[in-house]
Amino acid sequence: MTKPLIVAGAIALMSALPAAADLMQIPSHKPVAETMDALQAAVEGAGATVFARVDHGAGARKAELELGASQLLIFGNPKLGTPAMQADMRAGLYLPLRVLAYEDAEGQVWLTYEDPAEMLSALDIPADAGFIAKMQGALGKLTAAAAQ
Repeated sequence: MTKPLIVAGAIALMSALPAAADLMQIPSHKPVAETMDALQAAVEGAGATVFARVDHGAGARKAELELGASQLLIFGNPKLGTPAMQADMRAGLYLPLRVLAYEDAEGQVWLTYEDPAEMLSALDIPADAGFIAKMQGALGKLTAAAAQ
């Protein structure tokens, strides 16, 4: 009798937790800082605005904690983001876009971002909205350029 109760509890807990996001991962052959420099240059070269570059590793060191190399770039383009927010203002919770560059335990550097279709899927935005495909294309091109 206890085993079915445990299984039922586990199923209830799993269904209450949000599903893991669809994360896109692109390997880079450069260190994190160089990869992020290349991403920032690609973003700016495409006419988008860089709002912030967060060095998580440096923040950890300031707090006297250890964290591998990790940086986050926050950027956007009103031509892509505004239509998303016009469709559902709550898209502003997910925008501007973000890409994380980090080094894993094996020394591999990754560029990681959430697929915009997945990111905006809980909102009142059609899955086939043109701006979603444009965001996906832009993120794909920018991260591919940075990883080279």
